[in-house]
Amino acid sequence: MSENKDFINVKSQESNFKSQKKDKKNYSFGKNVLIPFASGVLGAGVLLGVCFNVPYVKNTMLGIQSNSGSSSNAGDKSNINYNNINTDLVSLSSISDTGVYVAQSVLPSIVGIKVEYSVNSIFSRVASTANAEGSGVIISNDGYILTNNHVINTSSSSVSSYYTVGEATKITVSLYNDDTEYEAKVIGTDEQTDLAVIKIEKTDLTAASLGDSDSVQVGEWCMAIGNPLGMQSSVTTGSISALNRKITDSDGKQFTLIQTDTAINEGNSGGALVNSKGEVIGINTLKASGTGVEGLGFAIPINSTKSIYSDLIQYNKVKRPYIGITGSDITDEIIKKNPSSNLVVGAYIRSIEEYSPAERAGLRTGDIIIKADGKEVKTMEDLNNIKNKHSIGDTISIVINRNGNEQEVSLTLIEQP
Repeated sequence: MSENKDFINVKSQESNFKSQKKDKKNYSFGKNVLIPFASGVLGAGVLLGVCFNVPYVKNTMLGIQSNSGSSSNAGDKSNINYNNINTDLVSLSSISDTGVYVAQSVLPSIVGIKVEYSVNSIFSRVASTANAEGSGVIISNDGYILTNNHVINTSSSSVSSYYTVGEATKITVSLYNDDTEYEAKVIGTDEQTDLAVIKIEKTDLTAASLGDSDSVQVGEWCMAIGNPLGMQSSVTTGSISALNRKITDSDGKQFTLIQTDTAINEGNSGGALVNSKGEVIGINTLKASGTGVEGLGFAIPINSTKSIYSDLIQYNKVKRPYIGITGSDITDEIIKKNPSSNLVVGAYIRSIEEYSPAERAGLRTGDIIIKADGKEVKTMEDLNNIKNKHSIGDTISIVINRNGNEQEVSLTLIEQP
């Protein structure tokens, strides 16, 4: 019996040993095969979820990554918060489509202008002719065209000391997709703003859509359309570089202009600067040139042209209010150089026109205008800006400093002669 019992015990121990060995083998298989396999499948699923933009998986993973980075690099300001990254991509085709749309919309409203001038020479009694080209913008369907004054009027220009350019003898206009040249007549010009209006005898034209230049922003996309170097209907694109640039031309006239890096070349003058809606926001007028200069073009804001071309069409000239003085600016620097004088900052009156509102109001040479309409005046430009907001016939109050004493006078604006 004892042998059998021992045999049974041995068998039982052997059976237990085999069972333990089997369990150990099963455990090793799960540890070495099943767990890594399942982990690989799960990891692949997460990776695919991120790659294929599954929102929940992507946000969860990126959130963990961002939080982890934040805790381990709390003092690192260069750490990127991936949750705040704008992942939207700009479509190049959309930009291209915008350009195509704007060009097709605006091109029918832009014209090429050719001008013939008489040229006089000290070597000959017979005048010869010269040609120049520019651009224009159709502002009404019955033939009125807005352009630059310098495109059609260079009577003050001098080619050299031996030649002088007279007034334009002939102006012709070329329309988009039209081989006919239409002769134009000058309706009115304004040298002060470098604007002019001409007209052709044709109806059913496509007038340009005018935008709001006061709402233009720096960095905004824009397109210049015109007739550079005689190549009609050319477009160039760029952006708005700056606003309200004070630019002085070669004749000493100052303009407040839109600056753009859009290519503007000779012949673009009088053409359009347009926005992404196909609206004209400016009239191209100047380009800075010289060694090392690139991408400096300028346009007259379209809002400032509206009253000008309206007057030119209605009166053949611009009606402006008039005070009747010439003056200069008194600055702090001038006062420091003349400490014993009674000078103050303001617009110094150097001369007064006879029978002008200034003379009638009792202003004198040497007076310094320091206020107009209750607004501070530091320069002649300040005074002109205040004056130009008024209409002919308006009465404005002016505060002057005369020999150190202030006094207020009123004057009634008349039309500038």
